[in-house]
Amino acid sequence: MPSSVKGRWGRVHTPRTGEHSTQTSVGIHSPLLQDMATTKTTKGKAAAKSAASKDNKAKAAKKAALQGAHSHSSRKTRTSVSFHRPKTLRLPREPKYERKSINHAPRMDQYRTIVSPLNTESAMKKIEEHNTLVFIVDVRANKRQIKDAVKKLYDVDAAKVNTLIRPDGKKKAYVRLTADADALDVANKIGFI
Repeated sequence: MPSSVKGRWGRVHTPRTGEHSTQTSVGIHSPLLQDMATTKTTKGKAAAKSAASKDNKAKAAKKAALQGAHSHSSRKTRTSVSFHRPKTLRLPREPKYERKSINHAPRMDQYRTIVSPLNTESAMKKIEEHNTLVFIVDVRANKRQIKDAVKKLYDVDAAKVNTLIRPDGKKKAYVRLTADADALDVANKIGFI
């Protein structure tokens, strides 16, 4: 007898006999069903046999592969919970063409560092009394760059360099020369006296 089925709204629905019957009139003892059952079992046995032979083949291959040095494998001991990507080989670049057609002009060479000498009255007083040359220099130039630029341009050594930024935004440099060089001679050579 078919079992009762609970419906959508809680009502119990019992199908009547013969209403939706899925059973066929063919019995289990029919020759057709018996024939199908035997073919199924023989197919199943053959499949199981082939699977077993494949399994044996795989085991034999594994045994052959694990001969000698590879028979005992040890797992690496992990000492940290964090995974770090292995540092693999990084080859140097071999560019096929230049990414820049020409190199950049020097950003701060001696000609860029010293803009112009200053020849005001106070600057002239510095030259005469303190052996010091006064220049307007690039705002980004530091004291070392100013010292090197004076050496390259005028071939004199600077003992000390003082700098200040003027109210108009330009940088002024006081370059005190060493005792063996005369600031007045250098100023004449430059040609601003």
